Amino acid sequence: MEIKERINCLQKLMKENDIQAYIIPTDDFHSSEYVGDYFKCREYMSGFTGSAGTLVVLEERAYLWTDGRYFLQADKQLEKTGIVLMKSGQPYVPIIEKFLKRELKEGDTIGFDGRTISKNFADKLLEEIKGKNIKFKGNIDLVNIIWRNRPKISKEPVWQLDIKYAGISRKEKMKKVREKMKEVGADVFIDAALDEIAWLLNLRGNDIAYTPVFLSYMIIREGMAILCIHREVVSEKIKDELKKDGIEIAEYEEIYKLADEISDKEKVLYDSSSINYNLYDSINKNATIINRESPIALMKAMKNPVEVENIKRAHIKDGVAMCKFIYWLKKNVPLGNVSEISAAEKLVEFRAQMDGFLDQSFAPIFGYGEHGAIIHYSATEETNVVMKDKGLCLIDTGAHYYDGTTDVTRTVVLGELTKEEKEAFTIVLKGNLNLANTTFVYGTTGAYIDCVARRPLWEKGMDFNHGTGHGVGYILGVHEGPQNISKNSKSKTKLEDGMIVSDEPGFYKEGKFGIRHENLLLCKKETKNKYGQFMVFDVLTMVPFDSDGIDLSLMNEDEVDYLNNYHKKVYENISPYLNEEEKKWLKNSTKMLCK
Repeated sequence: MEIKERINCLQKLMKENDIQAYIIPTDDFHSSEYVGDYFKCREYMSGFTGSAGTLVVLEERAYLWTDGRYFLQADKQLEKTGIVLMKSGQPYVPIIEKFLKRELKEGDTIGFDGRTISKNFADKLLEEIKGKNIKFKGNIDLVNIIWRNRPKISKEPVWQLDIKYAGISRKEKMKKVREKMKEVGADVFIDAALDEIAWLLNLRGNDIAYTPVFLSYMIIREGMAILCIHREVVSEKIKDELKKDGIEIAEYEEIYKLADEISDKEKVLYDSSSINYNLYDSINKNATIINRESPIALMKAMKNPVEVENIKRAHIKDGVAMCKFIYWLKKNVPLGNVSEISAAEKLVEFRAQMDGFLDQSFAPIFGYGEHGAIIHYSATEETNVVMKDKGLCLIDTGAHYYDGTTDVTRTVVLGELTKEEKEAFTIVLKGNLNLANTTFVYGTTGAYIDCVARRPLWEKGMDFNHGTGHGVGYILGVHEGPQNISKNSKSKTKLEDGMIVSDEPGFYKEGKFGIRHENLLLCKKETKNKYGQFMVFDVLTMVPFDSDGIDLSLMNEDEVDYLNNYHKKVYENISPYLNEEEKKWLKNSTKMLCK
């Protein structure tokens, strides 16, 4: 069935159910960024494969909202579907709530599968349309009727993360969560965020590709806790260990019944950004509700000392794999038999040779030439190209090891560059180095230092249409909050000691090339004096930047010194694990640059 047919089928079902607008988000039942195959309703109905987007279908038209990372990709994938691309954040593009208020009439109905709509989004929608007598029909999954041979919901086995990697036992973590509950006066905490539950219990799974989590909910009280999960995915050994720590098992779907059984006298804590609309609606209406950010979010983001040491080891392993790969790539591209897909497969081979390798941390991005300008490009058999010994290849990849999670982007020079490419390469690198080398006072949020990375680009009339940095989980989501670095960020989360953020400015020339340089940074305390606690970053990533792309005339002495010191550190950490040819290449790649 073609996309147009699917939309037409949906519109017929909408008419039968007296629905004037139907919303299909990217989310699963837990507001996850990435979702399992069963939940890819928006992708099935629109053909758009990006990780962020919302499809809104009206009686005669359909619209898809996505952010700047996916404008070029969505333009191509929505061709001939009849779906109108709505570029979020661009002038004259309304947010979904305002759009629906404008398009719908008094008494109309908005339909959606309420398990896939967050309470947060539902609240914004309700606030915008109040006064128009517009109704919600939030218990109707129309896509399920259309989607023949829909994949089954994932039920992969759960596995335990050893304390030597987790650093803190689940019993201790549960104690800290209960302390936070007391601080806000909560008797019950309902958690629907998959990465938070996995972190809390020191368990991992495989229900979402590249993200080692398992489908579940938790209800936590002072004296007991219930994990709602598909029973068959938990071994008897793990069940027994959970029981010893005061955690009972219930079926995954029982969460709605358990929420309804909360007593009138209890105060219920939940996070509206992760709890779905139907689950919220199931909570006993007489209970007192406390809507605020989950206490686990910040605990999880501030890596403990054991995690920090493990993560440093993970980045050395990853640096070895990346250096071996880049050496291989530069050596083999001139032979004319390396494609975007085969290169991605080769990098996985190198990573798999590292001790403790588990999986990639996200779908690899290998964008050669003009494909680099598609910010989250993913090569397919139809788009795959063979690389040539000229131009640039943008490589954004990462891995999970038992020691932690990595995320690194390098723009590799494969041959002769244009003046425009070399200038852009250097300007973006300046932004990366400047952010890594910044000092800031404690209390600063990511929004305030975003300009440090963008300034070199802004000075040249350039910019990039995505955030500068995101948090990274520990064998969890490669994108993790609540911290971030972005000019559009509304996060009030301070950058704390032990937090990890990415540093990834970029520049994208549509139809020509794309450049992004990304390292992961560890936030840590530095000097403390009468002006406050000062904070700095340590670079975790151990991979050289390609000096063949650098125009030294555009860099100042501080930037060159910082780059030289970083490259010296890379060589010291990585060279002992390379063979003689690779070591020689790395020595040349990290040689001291002089103005």
